[in-house]
Amino acid sequence: MTDTIFACASGMGRSGVAVLRISGPKVSKILQEITDKKKDFEPRRAYLCKVIDPVSRETIDHALVLYFEGPASFTGEDVVELHLHGSPAVLSKVTEVLLTLCRMAEPGEFTRRAFENEKMDLTAAEGLADLLAAETDLQRQQALRQMEGKFAEMLEAWRSLLMRALAHLEAYIDFPDEDLPESLDQEINKYVKSLVTDIEQQLDHGQKSQLLRDGVFISIVGPPNAGKSSLLNMLGKRDAAIVSDQAGTTRDVVEIKMDLFGYPVILADTAGIRQSDDNIEKEGIKRAINTLQASDLTLLMFDASSSLPLDFPEIDPARTLLILNKADMLSNNVATGGKIYDMVPIPLSVKTGEGVESFLSILQERVAEICSLSASPMMTRQRHRQCLEDCLRALKSSLKVDLIELRAEDLRYAMAAIGKMTGRVDVEDLLDVVFSDFCIGK
Repeated sequence: MTDTIFACASGMGRSGVAVLRISGPKVSKILQEITDKKKDFEPRRAYLCKVIDPVSRETIDHALVLYFEGPASFTGEDVVELHLHGSPAVLSKVTEVLLTLCRMAEPGEFTRRAFENEKMDLTAAEGLADLLAAETDLQRQQALRQMEGKFAEMLEAWRSLLMRALAHLEAYIDFPDEDLPESLDQEINKYVKSLVTDIEQQLDHGQKSQLLRDGVFISIVGPPNAGKSSLLNMLGKRDAAIVSDQAGTTRDVVEIKMDLFGYPVILADTAGIRQSDDNIEKEGIKRAINTLQASDLTLLMFDASSSLPLDFPEIDPARTLLILNKADMLSNNVATGGKIYDMVPIPLSVKTGEGVESFLSILQERVAEICSLSASPMMTRQRHRQCLEDCLRALKSSLKVDLIELRAEDLRYAMAAIGKMTGRVDVEDLLDVVFSDFCIGK
């Protein structure tokens, strides 16, 4: 039988409330040991109790106690929650007492037990982990949809479609002498082709969900003294990068994480790109170019009052915004001419704020386009992508082979790939990875 575990699920410091959760087969006995209530606790009812030391009988705290009887609980086991005063002294003493009666939970162990007791599948567990880590409202919305099972519903629909196609193939294999309809083979191909289309669309659009979960990577690049560090500080609303009139001040990549228009963003300031004989500056320039190449969006920034270089390395206009800073130093029509590097420049002045509002509007549109939140469920992790790619490969293989037994084997492999995403098959090697991302108490 599973042993009993406990953990502090949440706490609010000295003046707040700490919630301590216990799960396992000995919950009722532990409650009798550590509270002054000797009668059975009625499930889903709150009790005000004294929490006591079972050895000295000393009162530790007054707590609100809630008991959830399995399987109607988060983990599927008997669960109790102790709502305690959140001081370090109270938590320390209660933890000391509980360690004599049960053990501390490992990270993610409560959620892993919920999965093992079929209270949720792997995608819902990952959604819960994302919800706990959400830093923006859009991340919260996406994580909540996945935790509530929207992604799993789509996967289960695909799995059911595959199961039906495989059943028809099995009929061909098991009953070769039966007079099966000739249209059956066409119907199987129809199922498979439909699923291929759906999965290809998911793979095409799924990158957006991964960006929304992990953050859009935006780099600020350009020559020295263009105002890159000033732009980073303005967008981040803090002095994250050193600003100086001296060229080459930024030698390394400076990254900040931020909530930009509700989207999670990793913003990177880079060394000014130019020809240099200084070995340290050359390394900074190399890192700047590498950062540019890895970016989801690049803010290419020049000093509008200086001449622009004729070429610039690795520029992709489709994922670049061209910014001409220090536009306040020019006449109104100088910085708003034709295209540069096949892009329409955005004139602004970080110093005076001129043109910044227009730039922020354009930036918001571009980030939203890169990382739009679709109403349909989407994959959010690399392992989801890998499983779907394996499934797609097997489905396409099944459409090419003539031997019916090989087609059936391809469909079984495709079903297994989908099953790995929800936890239906072969997931033991995934569990430690999935649940180790959780905090203690979830």
